[in-house]
Amino acid sequence: MSDSPANPVQSGLALAQRHPRLTVLMLGALAALGYPPIGLWPIAFLALAALIAMVRQAGSAKQAGLLGWLFGWAHLSVANNWIATAFTFQSEMPQILGWVAVPLLCLYLAVYPAMAAYVAHKFSKQSSIVPFGLMFAGAWIVTEWLRSWVFTGYPWPPVGLIALGNWDTPGLARVLPWMGTYALSGLVIVIAAFLAWSFASKRWLMGGMTAAVTALAMMWPAPTSNLAAQEGSLRYTLVQPYFPQDEIHNASQYEEQFARLAGLSVPNTMDQRLLLWPESAIPDYLRAGYPARYYLRSTAAADPDFARTRIGNVIGEQSLLLTGATDLEMGQVLGRTRAVGAHNVVTALDGNGDIQANYSKAHLVPFGEYLALRWLLEPLGATRLVSGSIDFIPGPGPQTLELGDWGKAGIQICYEIVFSGQVIDPENRPDYIFNPSNDGWFGAWGPPQHLAQARMRAIEEGLPVLRSTTTGISAVVDANGVVRQYIGAGDAAAIEGMVPPAKSPTVFARAGNGLALAWAIVLFLASFVAMRWRTV
Repeated sequence: MSDSPANPVQSGLALAQRHPRLTVLMLGALAALGYPPIGLWPIAFLALAALIAMVRQAGSAKQAGLLGWLFGWAHLSVANNWIATAFTFQSEMPQILGWVAVPLLCLYLAVYPAMAAYVAHKFSKQSSIVPFGLMFAGAWIVTEWLRSWVFTGYPWPPVGLIALGNWDTPGLARVLPWMGTYALSGLVIVIAAFLAWSFASKRWLMGGMTAAVTALAMMWPAPTSNLAAQEGSLRYTLVQPYFPQDEIHNASQYEEQFARLAGLSVPNTMDQRLLLWPESAIPDYLRAGYPARYYLRSTAAADPDFARTRIGNVIGEQSLLLTGATDLEMGQVLGRTRAVGAHNVVTALDGNGDIQANYSKAHLVPFGEYLALRWLLEPLGATRLVSGSIDFIPGPGPQTLELGDWGKAGIQICYEIVFSGQVIDPENRPDYIFNPSNDGWFGAWGPPQHLAQARMRAIEEGLPVLRSTTTGISAVVDANGVVRQYIGAGDAAAIEGMVPPAKSPTVFARAGNGLALAWAIVLFLASFVAMRWRTV
């Protein structure tokens, strides 16, 4: 008689044991499918469960670290594939370089999952899966937090992002006010560990219950408090002009672009309103005092007073505009006044064209807004992805703009919004967060991931987030993380409404990432207790 067919699960496990490095590479890529725009979060949870089982079975902490590094490299390379698209808009470097740059960047980013795997194996290698998973989750929180600030930080994407629900529900991310993003990532690892334990020990009922509770939490509607029915008292008009990336810096398009913005911004009523334009909305320098040659490089308006006045005429006396713009830093070079740096700013303009406030972006994009190691890389032909030869200069950090009748605005330009715990001034809490962005660089994967992380900031901080982008996705997100209105990618449109109300400061808003690190300590202690009791 012939042998009975092999169990597919057993065959898969045997293959994984024979080729652990190849397996974790595949698991890393699969786990990335849990992020937007794919959103296959069940696959991501299962991939993480398999990773935990494999790291635990590694022969040494070094081998565990290697498996974590391989997983992280594949995972982050797939998740960040949108970065490669940015190179298609830079004529001075070959497009193929983008598909090389992403995996090269992730060689470094994967160090953090490697550290988590190493620590988990080092301190709990003799334990069963659950205490091992608790240790791994605590280490993951700490290393993901480190990734958010070491070498200026790059936290995109946190594993907790797979736990965010659809646009009308926060999913598991509803715990963010009490945990923070990095602790949510730890919770995702804990759930994956329970799944791994259930499958390994054949506790199918426990595994089914874990999966069912997770699925229910992911799909449960947003909180049914009266927040959903509230609209606030400040009217807004949010504009997405649809400026394709290859048009933004084309001088022949400037006047047509302004006409497009103006047409979408004409007030429908005489009511007071907040008008929101995206990053890269206007090429004009709005501040006076630069040498005339700099204004001549801008639109036909040239004169900054004229540029501001015509904007004021468009928006109307009852409007206050928040718009992305660029300011210059002037200095003396060889006895001549010239620009030595630039600031990516949001400028507040009233209906008279007067500047009321200004915010300068603090978290700049390495190799996008400044060329890191310029002294070394520029002679080799490298350049930054944003046009121009001077680097942008970082601003002082989160600030709240006092706008009088238009409320208190917290500003986060573009990818600043992805930095958990670094988006508002806790000493002067805003009423809402304005997040202008130019997402035209970022292909199909970047914009939905960007919006998802803005939703996480809304839930964490208990504040509405208003996103105006050049090409989409623009959206108004309430303090529960629910998308109330949006403009899809590729559309030129405007949306109007009332700014959703803010909640009282959340626990996370008060404690910041210290709260997430406290959860890491809880998980470490729980792991040591579980190992001591040996009951699992």
